[in-house]
Amino acid sequence: MAKNVAQSTTLASLDQKLALAKRCSHEGVVAGAKAAVVASIATAIPTLASVRMLPWARANLNHTAQALIISTVAGAAYFIVADKTVLATARKNSFKHVPNMEA
Repeated sequence: MAKNVAQSTTLASLDQKLALAKRCSHEGVVAGAKAAVVASIATAIPTLASVRMLPWARANLNHTAQALIISTVAGAAYFIVADKTVLATARKNSFKHVPNMEA
C-alpha cells in the first residue's frame, strides 16, 4: 500500500513536470514564430528594395539568393528567440519551487 502511494505521488510529480515542459516548449515555439515573421518582413523589404534600386544587387541577387537571405534571417530569429524563451521559462519555473534559504 505504501509503495503504491509513493509510486502514484511520483507519477503525479512526473506528469506535472511533463506538462510544465510542454507549456515551456510551446511558449518558445510561439515566440520563435512571431520573431520569424517580424524578421522576414524586416529583411524582405530592404532586400527587395535593394534589388530594384542598386545595379549590383540587380545583377548578382537572383530570386534564389533573395529567398535564401530572407529565410536564413527568419530561421536564425526563430531559433534564437525560441531558445531564449525556453531557457527563461525554465529558469523562472526552477526558481519558483526553491525554498528561500536565509541563514
